[in-house]
Amino acid sequence: MNGKIVRMIRTALLLAFVFLVISLLVYSRIKAYSLAPTMKPEDFSKYAWYEIPIYYLWDYFSHAWICLLFAFTAAGLVYEFSPKEAITKYMGSSKVLGYAIGAGFAPLFTVCSCTMVPLFAGILYTGAGIGPAITFLLMAPAANILTILITGEFISWEIAGVRILVSLITAVLAGIIISKTLWGRNVEKEYQIAQNPADDQQTVEIVKPPLDERLISALKFGGYLAKQILPYFLIGLVAVSYVNAYLPQEIVEGYFTGFTGVLLASVIGGPLYTPTLVEVVLGRALLDLGMSKDALLSWLMGQPYDIPNMVAISRVVRWKVVLTYALIAWSCSVTFGLLYGFASGSL
Repeated sequence: MNGKIVRMIRTALLLAFVFLVISLLVYSRIKAYSLAPTMKPEDFSKYAWYEIPIYYLWDYFSHAWICLLFAFTAAGLVYEFSPKEAITKYMGSSKVLGYAIGAGFAPLFTVCSCTMVPLFAGILYTGAGIGPAITFLLMAPAANILTILITGEFISWEIAGVRILVSLITAVLAGIIISKTLWGRNVEKEYQIAQNPADDQQTVEIVKPPLDERLISALKFGGYLAKQILPYFLIGLVAVSYVNAYLPQEIVEGYFTGFTGVLLASVIGGPLYTPTLVEVVLGRALLDLGMSKDALLSWLMGQPYDIPNMVAISRVVRWKVVLTYALIAWSCSVTFGLLYGFASGSL
């Protein structure tokens, strides 16, 4: 059997796997099969303290494995097949196209927070404007394909849709404001690559690997994301199981509703840091305990301005830029939480 036939068979098997994953999700939607945990806070009363996380994890993964498998597979495929060269090329300005590229393609780059920092730095090094780069930085963790899929399946697609919209507005607003500041322009000048006219006449042909190799690379990246995220995800789920079991409902209803609830959620959901995807399941648990939807939105919008990421980003663009985008993101978290509360009648 020659190499060409082997490659064709491997490609067919990989495509069949991708098709199977998509089919499982579609089938679950047709059958209206719940992909979110079904246990309620009152269900935990019959279990001992050491049994609570076991039953919760079983309940969670018995429902969620289809969504998680699809999410990580889709994330790998999108990351591998998205046009990265075009993205970095057209983000090299602070014009409308740069912001559109930064905001529009950021959700395709499904990466864990530790990977976001070098990716952001790489975008700046390629000559991107500071505004589009900041837009990309804030949009990617807040509304990437992985978090939106999990938010939609585990909480609601209404919240997921609103999360995309308000994250887009926040990211673009922060990018525009920072691009107008002196410290933002200084960072842009520092990283701007001087273009050599002689180089403009040269064309470099980028040879893409064969399809089977790209599919393998996509699945490997999905597996890498799973290895980076799932350990923290499991720890978060254990914590969520105890929150469900022992956190009094009256505390959540008393502190995570109304104007005070939005403010508190904006502080806890962001700076105190919640690992990727854990903010979704923890938010779902708090929602079941009485958290208002406006406070939940504010909670979910906190992802881009957590303290560990802010410290890491400060090594790339210094603290003035970091504190500026953090203040803008926090203000938008509160503002849009309150607006959503008025619009939905939950405030």
